[in-house]
Amino acid sequence: MIHSLFLINCSGDIFLEKHWKSVVSQSVCDYFFEAQEKAADVENVPPVISTPHHYLISIYRDKLFFVSVIQTEVPPLFVIEFLHRVADTFQDYFGECSEAAIKDNVVIVYELLEEMLDNGFPLATESNILKELIKPPTILRSVVNSITGSSNVGDTLPTGQLSNIPWRRAGVKYTNNEAYFDVVEEIDAIIDKSGSTVFAEIQGVIDACIKLSGMPDLSLSFMNPRLLDDVSFHPCIRFKRWESERILSFIPPDGNFRLISYRVSSQNLVAIPVYVKHSISFKENSSCGRFDITIGPKQNMGKTIEGITVTVHMPKVVLNMNLTTTQGSYTFDPVTKVLTWDVGKITPQKLPSLKGLVNLQSGAPKPEENPSLNIQFKIQQLAISGLKVNRLDMYGEKYKPFKGVKYVTKAGKFQVRT
Repeated sequence: MIHSLFLINCSGDIFLEKHWKSVVSQSVCDYFFEAQEKAADVENVPPVISTPHHYLISIYRDKLFFVSVIQTEVPPLFVIEFLHRVADTFQDYFGECSEAAIKDNVVIVYELLEEMLDNGFPLATESNILKELIKPPTILRSVVNSITGSSNVGDTLPTGQLSNIPWRRAGVKYTNNEAYFDVVEEIDAIIDKSGSTVFAEIQGVIDACIKLSGMPDLSLSFMNPRLLDDVSFHPCIRFKRWESERILSFIPPDGNFRLISYRVSSQNLVAIPVYVKHSISFKENSSCGRFDITIGPKQNMGKTIEGITVTVHMPKVVLNMNLTTTQGSYTFDPVTKVLTWDVGKITPQKLPSLKGLVNLQSGAPKPEENPSLNIQFKIQQLAISGLKVNRLDMYGEKYKPFKGVKYVTKAGKFQVRT
């Protein structure tokens, strides 16, 4: 299936390559670089690129491109999911998925890739199993390995590999038994200049941190599970129970993992938590324009909206901006023409605003269209879809675990047109 994997940084340097079936020349990446040049933004590079003899399937994570080379037709989402699993494994092992971390631990990286794919087909991708096969790096282990010449590869086959629950190892023991869930939702929305919603969708995930002894069997129920569309499950979940009762029943992996991801696509269920009043105008045959935006809370369910950042890609004819803000601080980069306004928290008593003059190149034609506003924000202890965890039950073990659920709503691709 996967013949080769190339890791490419933002500068276009291939800093790591791994081949499974046969060695594929680095020149195959030229097709990828061509597509990258045509794309205006790194996120717009096509995930699947067809070449005369190969398919290139790639993802972009943490300022790195993971480019896989395929010779036969395969489901692209299968490969994309595997590449995300590779990036998640690097993050789990090294604390970050960066070029520096990968170069510092290059031996472990090759050992992991060797275990994760067998002759080009996914084999061991669960974090628990990999950590039994290949020990995560520590300073002490690195020193011992360099002196003795030994490696991080374990001597015995993981216990989970031999059972029908490959994601959980046997004999797990904790003094404190805990089960925590994070419900994280991102709002993707496009708001037109009149304030009407053109498009709105919620992308959500439930991340779990499970530290329970033995072999617990968990059941997680929701107040309103019918909200969820396109639910994607971790392999531990019993799908038939979800289909019949809308309850998540599973024997969990040990540690951190993503339980489900889901979508809420019904537009009338998506509450827009902020509104923006804007007035951006450029005069004909004039070297200046007006810029005025105010941001305020809308449907925020009484919660505080924080971490607000407004980013505006101004037209190329803009030389500089003289603005005053009632809250936060702003920066304007005259080279990239990007205005960034770091607002912080919103207090309903005094709404933050940013207004002032825009200086344009003299003699240049008036910009054909006004720029769009890209907004980032975060709301703690709120799932904007209204999803709520009802209860968590545990079977198969006698002890009582600590349980907790945290809700967070963030902006995904949230754009206001002016």
